[in-house]
Amino acid sequence: MFDTKPLLLPSDFAPLSRASIETLQVNLGYLCNQRCLHCHVNAGPTRTELMTAPTVDLVLEVAKKLNIKTLDLTGGAPEMNPEFRRLVQSARRSGIHVIDRCNLSILTEPGYESLAQFLSEQEVEVVASLPCYSEDNVDSQRGEGVFDRSITGLKMLNDLGYGHLNSKLTLNLVYNPQGPSLPPGQAQLEQQYKTRLQEDFDIVFNQLFVLANMPIQRFGSMLHSKGQFETYINLLKSAHQDANLATVMCRHQLSVDWQGHLYDCDFNQMLNMPAQIGDNLRPHLRDLLTHSPVGNSIGIADHCYGCTAGQGSSCGGALEDKPINEKLIARA
Repeated sequence: MFDTKPLLLPSDFAPLSRASIETLQVNLGYLCNQRCLHCHVNAGPTRTELMTAPTVDLVLEVAKKLNIKTLDLTGGAPEMNPEFRRLVQSARRSGIHVIDRCNLSILTEPGYESLAQFLSEQEVEVVASLPCYSEDNVDSQRGEGVFDRSITGLKMLNDLGYGHLNSKLTLNLVYNPQGPSLPPGQAQLEQQYKTRLQEDFDIVFNQLFVLANMPIQRFGSMLHSKGQFETYINLLKSAHQDANLATVMCRHQLSVDWQGHLYDCDFNQMLNMPAQIGDNLRPHLRDLLTHSPVGNSIGIADHCYGCTAGQGSSCGGALEDKPINEKLIARA
């Protein structure tokens, strides 16, 4: 796979520093039952990297010491880590909000039949990937049969109370563009999703998160192979909005890899750009027991424009609810 990091540095992106630490986004490993074209983690069924029990214990210790509000669990398919349920249960007992970044098809995977029930019992927020409401688009990006399994998974969650009005069980969906373009406006697309999923499948959900694809790992390598890398970077730069700098996700969270090393965001993790914590050149969770990450500089490169282009993009969706220039969306 082509390494896009040299193409992203040096960068003229604006300097950033961490304002607070409210969320730990924890990558539990790269093992996944799917292999998606847009995956910036390069996850898949043959990956063997998984967070171990001692590192999970350290996540919980750090979360308690720093009064972390949210554990955002990702992968791969985070649920495939044998420590997933213990981590969730321990965090919830401590009053920590837990997000599960779920690919939906895992809910119907053999051996995971009780997963949806577990998530509901623990009142875990589910953020579920569904790149489109049509079968052809989803299967072309994520694999044959994934759409049908995703719909089945959504119905399972709805039956347990997820996504319904006044329910404690939150179900949010995630949209990624299929190619080198900006995502459309989040509010408009959310309404389309809600209408189509309700009419076609009687499915409900809370919010749609619209995320830009990052020019790294699998997606970045694809762009390079097609001669589209520079054009996509230029698209992101041309759509940059200074107003988004104040609310980018890295200013209020840290990313933890499967070995416990720290990064400013999940994307920097994939580029091997460690966070600045104390004097350690490759900081680890244990460093947070003695050093504060607040006020530290955040590592930047040209991929950061993916978070500030247009409405902005974060793990919680668009940063700004404002109209998108339709010419910019498909310029690449």
